[in-house]
Amino acid sequence: MFRKSFFLSVLLVITFAATVFSAPREIKIGYITGVKSPMHQQVLLFKKEIEKRLPGQIKVLAFPSAQLGKENAQMDALRLGSQDMGIYASGIPKIDKKFGIFDLPWLFADRAHVIRAMNGPLYNECVAQLKKSTGLHLLGMYENGFRHVLNKVRAVKKPDDLKGLKIRITGGKFRQGVFASLGANPAPVAWSETFTALQTGVVVGAEAAAYGFYSAKLYELAKFLSLTRHVYTPTFLVASDRFFKSLTPEQKKAFIEAGRAITDVAYASAERLEAEAFAEMEKAGVKTNEVDFPAFQKATRNVYTKYIGSQGDVWLKQIQAAQ
Repeated sequence: MFRKSFFLSVLLVITFAATVFSAPREIKIGYITGVKSPMHQQVLLFKKEIEKRLPGQIKVLAFPSAQLGKENAQMDALRLGSQDMGIYASGIPKIDKKFGIFDLPWLFADRAHVIRAMNGPLYNECVAQLKKSTGLHLLGMYENGFRHVLNKVRAVKKPDDLKGLKIRITGGKFRQGVFASLGANPAPVAWSETFTALQTGVVVGAEAAAYGFYSAKLYELAKFLSLTRHVYTPTFLVASDRFFKSLTPEQKKAFIEAGRAITDVAYASAERLEAEAFAEMEKAGVKTNEVDFPAFQKATRNVYTKYIGSQGDVWLKQIQAAQ
């Protein structure tokens, strides 16, 4: 009897020790931007928050700079369940056209407008929409930044100032069409080739977020930075359905709460990165200028019609009400 009790006690001790000292589960988060991007900062914030909430259970591993593959490949891997998590910007509107609302030009007046809109019912509707259309779990929406125009020719203050400027445009045919309608000559140059294109005169400018101009050193060639804020691009922290279902109820709750808990700090971090990029570029002789926002908004309002025709105007009205 004693021997049986002794072995039972030993077994319980071993089981307890194995539970206590088992290695935390490693979670991979992939993204295509580098370590100087808002996405990287957001992943670090999430890592700190979730590891605090689930000590010893979860260890987050960050994979920036497309280490897990190009964006399309990562999105496919998430939907198949072979990748745990990721954080993306333009990739989400590509797989769910309703999120194309974030490609509409001159939609948000400023960051405060964005925050007001996302603190309303829009966030929860985005969560439900993405789960319904892709199976992905949206854990947080933050900021990749406002996009601006940098060029070598002149300051862009009103729509007519874009006429004749050959500008490197990303975001597909829709955004190229918007710039073309304003008189610019959009050029679909790969981002990795943009510096050379500016250098050789293939283009005279580009549109991107501030950290993009700075990290690619485009400011060395072009000195007119117009704060057009023509598109605001959110970032989307997502988890695959397969991964999320593998979590315990307690862990699921922690992941959802952690994703939301870092929102304010994530916005502040993105704003700080943008300000730092502006400051460094101004030191290098770049001249920044504000634009006539209402004039640009009025000049491009007709492009909203196509989106509303296919996706409705519920989200649009919510965003406009927040302005």
